[in-house]
Amino acid sequence: MIKSMTGFGKSVLQLPTKKVTIEVKSLNSKNLDINARIPSQYREKELPMRNTIAKSLVRGKVDFGLYVEITAEETSTKINDAVVKDYMKQLQGIHNSGEIGEYLKMAVRMPDALKTVREEIDEEEFKAINEGLRNALNAIDTYRVDEGKALEKDFVIRIQNIGKLLADVIEMDPERIEGVRERLQKAVSDIKEEVDQNRFEQELIYYLEKFDITEEKVRLSNHLEYFTTTLNTPESNGKKLGFITQEIGREINTIGSKSNYAPMQKLVVQMKDELEKIKEQLLNVL
Repeated sequence: MIKSMTGFGKSVLQLPTKKVTIEVKSLNSKNLDINARIPSQYREKELPMRNTIAKSLVRGKVDFGLYVEITAEETSTKINDAVVKDYMKQLQGIHNSGEIGEYLKMAVRMPDALKTVREEIDEEEFKAINEGLRNALNAIDTYRVDEGKALEKDFVIRIQNIGKLLADVIEMDPERIEGVRERLQKAVSDIKEEVDQNRFEQELIYYLEKFDITEEKVRLSNHLEYFTTTLNTPESNGKKLGFITQEIGREINTIGSKSNYAPMQKLVVQMKDELEKIKEQLLNVL
């Protein structure tokens, strides 16, 4: 089973005095890269939340957002009574004919007339938020699994296509070798000189061995089977699949360079095309 690195999860919590919305979005990346946007009062809990995300998502470029909307009639900003009273006393001392209401309007505009009380995070509240985060991560995991299933179907088809093309290469190989042999014999006959037949056969065998692709065919077949086996393992391992595709590409390239036969090289080009499409999709596999 494989998972995509693309996903989105959301969780909404209704707490006694506030509404908390948690959103997690991920895209493909070689490593884990978490970008967090959370209110300042929750900064002390950022590290535990990052650890929770890291354990769940493992890899990818992750955007984590925590949004808080106050729903109760309360505010963290309070009037600084002592400061406001002192301002009013000073204003009355300067001009005693004004009304109290006018002095109050002026006083609350003065520096330090309002004070913001830092809200401490309640542990029960954080437990609820942490549970909401886990729900969002479960949602994004489900999204990743669904995306992975679509990718897996595509990989299976393309690996099978490469396998079919390899079968065509194997079927064509005797014809290719015979063609190489005939070209060499014709080249020698065109020289119109007598040659030692035993020596010629030795040279011919040496030359044909240079163009032999038996090992490449066997290794490529094994790599294709290994890719399919890895695809069906319980854990998603995009990096391992990436290494296997490198080996597949190496064998395909070697077959192409050794083939020296136009019909076979056409098959090699088709195999390369299928492999490139696999590589593109693998960039998004966890």
